[in-house]
Amino acid sequence: MVSAASLSVKVMDEKGGMLEHVALALVPLSGPKPTLRNDHAEIVQAAKTFMPAMSAVQTGTAIHFPNRDTVRHHVYSFSKAKSFELKLYIGTPAQPVVFDTPGIVVLGCNIHDQMVAYVMVADTPWLAVTDAQGQGRMADLPEGEYELQYWHSRWVGRDEIAKRRIRLSGAQSETLIIGERP
Repeated sequence: MVSAASLSVKVMDEKGGMLEHVALALVPLSGPKPTLRNDHAEIVQAAKTFMPAMSAVQTGTAIHFPNRDTVRHHVYSFSKAKSFELKLYIGTPAQPVVFDTPGIVVLGCNIHDQMVAYVMVADTPWLAVTDAQGQGRMADLPEGEYELQYWHSRWVGRDEIAKRRIRLSGAQSETLIIGERP
């Protein structure tokens, strides 16, 4: 039987402030590869805002984009990891969008330029997004060698995802300090 480990990650900026909305992915470097599951997620449009602002999903996840506003939205992405358009609509499109390539996806609304959200797509089920206290947590992890991948919107325009190699055994904590560059 494989022992279970857990990881708590605290993310700060260069001045010591806690960073919310940092996407985290833990990719195993040793042992069996994790099973890729066909998950579903949701990014809601309400009050002319995408919620959540940052998502972390496993490769193959189908994301629904319900519009809960009374105005039409035109959701799109021209990102290398996923390019798509959901033209002017209210309600929920019949088909979700499948995010099938790892990387960073920037979402926008062609009608409301202030609407922006981000999706980190990774080949792992072990994902988290930091909360307002800069904390992200993952539990029930097999012990072993991992690559901790992380990305924040201050790096928008860069497809590069920051990486750190770690070894997990038992309960573990990591602190990341994120600057202007990965």
